[in-house]
Amino acid sequence: MMDTIKKAIILGAAAIIQGAAMATFLFPYYIPSGGAASVGVLLKYLCNVPYAISLLVLNASLLLVAAKWLGRSNALWTMYCVTVTSAMIDFVSSYMREPLTNIYIDLVFGAVLFGVGLGILFRMGASSGGMDILALIVAKVMRRTPGRILFWINSSLLLLTGIVVDWMIIVYALICQYIGTRIIDVIYQLPIKQLKGQNI
Repeated sequence: MMDTIKKAIILGAAAIIQGAAMATFLFPYYIPSGGAASVGVLLKYLCNVPYAISLLVLNASLLLVAAKWLGRSNALWTMYCVTVTSAMIDFVSSYMREPLTNIYIDLVFGAVLFGVGLGILFRMGASSGGMDILALIVAKVMRRTPGRILFWINSSLLLLTGIVVDWMIIVYALICQYIGTRIIDVIYQLPIKQLKGQNI
């Protein structure tokens, strides 16, 4: 019971860090945080599918896959983390009127904090939904660290969004993904004592 509470606190804190990084440093410049956001943009542009519907369907589908490949526990923890991250983004966004400094400083801070938050989620056997789930599955099958896999998945999807957005935004997003996924792999390989019921 104590391990479950401790894991919920750690994952909640990691999800808060991730959400704060996105809302504070990345979203003010319209920098996509990952592949799921890019899929939403493309579906909106090509088929006029509302963002909420496309992201909901994508996350629901991937959560079903996560339950099969990564276990029911991973899917439940991921749902918890998605909820906390979304709540944090909504909270911070309501106070953000303009970027904090300049795009280069904010990009680095955002990418590092995003990587720290997501790295902790991965290390604790959860994710923030979207393409993170696919990266964890591929990493498990190929016995690789998930950061590099997530980078290539998200990079491919982010490049596709160049059709509908400014190319400089894509460059910034790729830089963010590169920095963030390097941080993820560092945290993923740290010799952290696992809690009971942890999948990774």
